Amino acid sequence: MDKKIVLLCSEGFSTTVLYNYISRFYPVERVIAETPMRGMSLAKRRINKLGWPTVAAQVAFMAAVVPVLRRKAAARLGEIRSMDVFDETPIPAAAIQRVDSVNDSASITLLQQLDPDVVLVNGTRIISKKVLDSVRAKFINMHTGITPKYRGVHGGYWAMKNDDPVHCGVTVHLVDKGIDTGAVLHQALIHPNAQDNFVTYPYLQYAAGLPLVKQAVDDLFDGKL
Repeated sequence: MDKKIVLLCSEGFSTTVLYNYISRFYPVERVIAETPMRGMSLAKRRINKLGWPTVAAQVAFMAAVVPVLRRKAAARLGEIRSMDVFDETPIPAAAIQRVDSVNDSASITLLQQLDPDVVLVNGTRIISKKVLDSVRAKFINMHTGITPKYRGVHGGYWAMKNDDPVHCGVTVHLVDKGIDTGAVLHQALIHPNAQDNFVTYPYLQYAAGLPLVKQAVDDLFDGKL
């Protein structure tokens, strides 16, 4: 098959398992990885978007509560990460091309040189219209929440906190210039048990979502998208 797949991503667990899962079925041409926003740049962006009180509460939760939840769920997390769907083998260094941002000119140049049929997006900042329009490819993202109800981060957690398990899951969708607003391709629910919490929900969502990403790629290559 001459179809080309490119990953446009930030580096980390979810990108590694996405690369390895898709590679079971199709060759991945390249991984374009952006440098994550850090320090004051990220803080200023979040404060401008959400305000001081919300950001302060989030920082406190991540610093004080999440480590406790992680220790409590350690055994469960190990169980989930041992599932066959997850392969944490490092992505070959030769496959990775790093850029400062998915939206900079280097990213556009790489995409145009590679000319992929599909770009799998994972963990990046919002992708600009200029990038989306720079190549003929479809851009596909796996979102850890059921859209449109749970856009943004921690969709599984908010569904469970709101006692809304029928909307606790994962969505694979086309990418547009909004935040998780692209056309829905596939969705699946997850079913957390008493051992699960904020820390484990995303891993359950990844486990449910990886086969859906592969199905979306199948659909595209079969001319159904």
